[in-house]
Amino acid sequence: MYRKLFIITLILSISFSGFNHYLKAENHSPTHTNHTTAPLFQKLGNHHHPISSQSKLAQKYFDQGITLAYGFNHAEAARSFTEAAKIDPNCAICYWGIALVSGPNINAPMDDAAVSHAWKAIQKAKELSPYASDKEKAYINALSLRYTAEPVSDRKPYDLAFAKAMKQVSQQYPDDLDAATLYAESLMDTTPWNYWQENGEPKPEAVEIISTLESILKRSPNHPGANHLYIHAVEAEKPQLAEKSADRLLNFAPDSGHLVHMASHIYIRVGRYHDAVIANQNAILADQNYLAGCHQKGLYPLAYMPHNQHFLWFAALMNGQSKIALDAALNTAKVNPELMRDPNLAASLQHYYTIPLYTYVRFGLWNKILSTSAPDKDLQYPTGVWHYARGMAFAALGKLTEAIEELANLKTIAADPTLEEFKIWGFNSTAKVLKIATEVLSAKIAAKQNDYSSAIAHLKQAVAIEDSLIYTEPQDWYHPARQLLGATLITANQPIEAEKVFREELKIYPENGWSLYGLSQSLAAQGKTKEARSVKTRLEKAWQYGDVTLTTAGF
Repeated sequence: MYRKLFIITLILSISFSGFNHYLKAENHSPTHTNHTTAPLFQKLGNHHHPISSQSKLAQKYFDQGITLAYGFNHAEAARSFTEAAKIDPNCAICYWGIALVSGPNINAPMDDAAVSHAWKAIQKAKELSPYASDKEKAYINALSLRYTAEPVSDRKPYDLAFAKAMKQVSQQYPDDLDAATLYAESLMDTTPWNYWQENGEPKPEAVEIISTLESILKRSPNHPGANHLYIHAVEAEKPQLAEKSADRLLNFAPDSGHLVHMASHIYIRVGRYHDAVIANQNAILADQNYLAGCHQKGLYPLAYMPHNQHFLWFAALMNGQSKIALDAALNTAKVNPELMRDPNLAASLQHYYTIPLYTYVRFGLWNKILSTSAPDKDLQYPTGVWHYARGMAFAALGKLTEAIEELANLKTIAADPTLEEFKIWGFNSTAKVLKIATEVLSAKIAAKQNDYSSAIAHLKQAVAIEDSLIYTEPQDWYHPARQLLGATLITANQPIEAEKVFREELKIYPENGWSLYGLSQSLAAQGKTKEARSVKTRLEKAWQYGDVTLTTAGF
């Protein structure tokens, strides 16, 4: 079963107005960055793009800038390009770099505040074109098609014009793999996160994107931009194609937290959960060191860095590493109370705030749940999750009267129509997430009452709602409902159906220990001893880093 993949992107579908005061710190104009010397990082790999400048130091900063751009740290890339331009005032391609990273990308549309910076930078690059090589002039002319002097309501024609021009540049200079990479990225920017059809086949644009990136990687396997973009291009439907790219990015540029993190996008999809844990631990350390040294503000620390903690949490959750998951959950939940109430960020950051409660339920930490204070009353979605978690705890402890009371409170909140538009990162409504929670808690209570028919019906409904979610990384519902359904089917003495459910879940999250445990139980209950033993062997490998003893596929 496949669902359309939308990675958490800092607001593709909602306005930037709620955090423009943060983005202003990410000003890409040279006049705003000349007062600070950009650092030269020691561990950003060895990617090199020769420029016409005679300054070796300007060349170093340019190489660093393009690598940082490939790692989506656009503000720091701008600082490097600006430093290169300061060292060599006639470096046209350096101003091209400033303009490049001021534009849109697959994770964010172009902010109106950046329009004038991009325009001024590309005009400066054109002014300095007499000092540029013919290839650099081609780069500059192509990028000039992307920008306007004033903000426009529809950027699509300009982005398409840039993509078309970059295709011509890449054809004119076939040995320049950066030109080809920038062409692929420019094409991706015209259709962000929308590369695959419902039947699992790539869209026409994606065919071009994928073939271009694969051609680059055949000639330059370690190209940081091509590896990064290739992961994004194929992870939704063909993640196994990018396993080598993930392995390369894990160690290519240790100082680029996002490039290191990107390996985990594939590892999660192919069942390498422990590798995903390691990737995000390394990414978090890299970003902590970066932030301590550079004190950067803007999009990167606001969006990309918390995403690493969230991703670490999910990977550890799937891997049974409860201590790591709990620590990451608490770090994910460290959100600004003011921003939790910002109209544009509230749902997303409130979701981060709930992650510890979801984690306590996942590992059956019932007393921890019951000792957790209620969220502030104005935080409706977290309050709903709190009631859900308490209901699960009370039911597990046999206190059904209290569990039923918590369920009633949860249902009241889940039915609030305002939550239908209260969407996590602009995609899934919190109402839908709470409806899954309602079905799961209802099933838990029914099972405790030995009403397995009702419990199974509720969990099948939870599966249906979960399947209707727009897929995010990590997913917005923390505990695959099929695992809960399979566990309940086993308890209800329906091992044949349980086996089917667990096998289906393992197609979605390959080799996850929770589902392997359930599958082994269902096979053993059918007397399929040899198959059960084989699955247990797989389970031992999958759970080798787990610090909890499995007794069920879902508490």
